[in-house]
Amino acid sequence: MNYNFNDITISNTWTKIKKIEYGWSSDEKYYIEDNKNIKYLLRISNADTYEQKKREFEIIKKFNTPDFKMSRAIEFGDFNEHRNVYMLLSWIEGCPLEEKLNSLPEIEQYRLGLNSGQILKRIHSIQVEPQDVPLVNKISKKLLQLQMYENSSVRISNDEIAIAFVKNNIDVLCKSSPVYEHGDFHIGNLIYTPDKTIGVIDFNRWECGDKYEEFYKIQSFDIEHSIASSVGQIQGYFNGNPPIDFWKVHAVYVAHASLYSIKWAESFGQEEVDGMTKRCLQAFDHYDNFNLIIPKWYSQNENKYLL
Repeated sequence: MNYNFNDITISNTWTKIKKIEYGWSSDEKYYIEDNKNIKYLLRISNADTYEQKKREFEIIKKFNTPDFKMSRAIEFGDFNEHRNVYMLLSWIEGCPLEEKLNSLPEIEQYRLGLNSGQILKRIHSIQVEPQDVPLVNKISKKLLQLQMYENSSVRISNDEIAIAFVKNNIDVLCKSSPVYEHGDFHIGNLIYTPDKTIGVIDFNRWECGDKYEEFYKIQSFDIEHSIASSVGQIQGYFNGNPPIDFWKVHAVYVAHASLYSIKWAESFGQEEVDGMTKRCLQAFDHYDNFNLIIPKWYSQNENKYLL
């Protein structure tokens, strides 16, 4: 879509506007440069999302408080004759971490994982405003999603043990005080910066909830890129090995996500369903069909990369 950017206060200084084609967000995204070589990320949404996006912008300001590299909130408003909402954020210099990790030594992958875990801990340390605390936890939602998977045509064979594991242990979720969650904290939303540290992008799935929910995407996405980084992220967050209570909760989130993600992927086509099915079967293996609480990829490597 062609936009008239004149309503955006500083658009008269822009010298480069390039659409970003990758990513899962429903927002349109643009890379911006101005006449002082300052770089920005422009996110565009429909006008009916104004209140939602305004709140997201305010939350990003909160996330800007801890000291780590992330997209910083600059400007928010509507434009294009009030048909669209825009959010202008600072640009994080670097390359996607998933494109860089495999070319680095394992010990460096581990160090970057430590860095990302420490950043996630800082995010979770932000004081939660009372009005953002959810009135109900997500247990009923998780069970509904599991039922959607059970009633679907994309069920995989021998899934009954994992289904029973989720149902029998669902009450261990949401026991800790709610925190602000990034909401999509995985390797695809991390940047490898020029100074060899981690930057964080895409906070549009933020929510307030269970801090341990943030970790299941390590199993879903990160381990296929780097075991070392995945171990590092967990040890960076906990400043060492996590308590057994974490693993009990984490296993339930992994079992649930492994199954429901197959159903979720259905609307994106067979290739995505196949990808999520492969990840699900890998989780079954790592958890020995959920007879294990600590996955094999972690227990077999927890001391391998210690600095």
